[in-house]
Amino acid sequence: MSDRDVRITFEGNLKVKAEYRGLSILTDQPTYAGGDGSAPAPFDLFLASIATCAGYYVLAFCRQRSLPTEGIYLTMSMEKGQASKMIEKIRIEIHLPAGFPEKYREAAVRAADQCTVKAHILKAPAFEVLAVQD
Repeated sequence: MSDRDVRITFEGNLKVKAEYRGLSILTDQPTYAGGDGSAPAPFDLFLASIATCAGYYVLAFCRQRSLPTEGIYLTMSMEKGQASKMIEKIRIEIHLPAGFPEKYREAAVRAADQCTVKAHILKAPAFEVLAVQD
């Protein structure tokens, strides 16, 4: 297994653990879906990865310019399609404190827009699922 591989194991009931680059990420299903509700569901992590990625790019933008980050936060909202029940629109808002330099407002938006998670959604990889025997 290379350092780019993700190993998935089952941890009891509906808990699924991912091991990646020496880190463990535990997921679970909500109680209404039969899980224990002890960890985020995989789809929750997917959504959080989009928002935290945008946040990282805003943070990096500010740090590169020695701009204070105190009081900056992001919110993300989603709109689902009536028929598809799938998310059709994601809106990320960067909340900037009073005193944030006006000349950097749009640049901060452009920085968040560089999120690599978003880039991979827009140019999705091919998926291949196989059953192999050890």
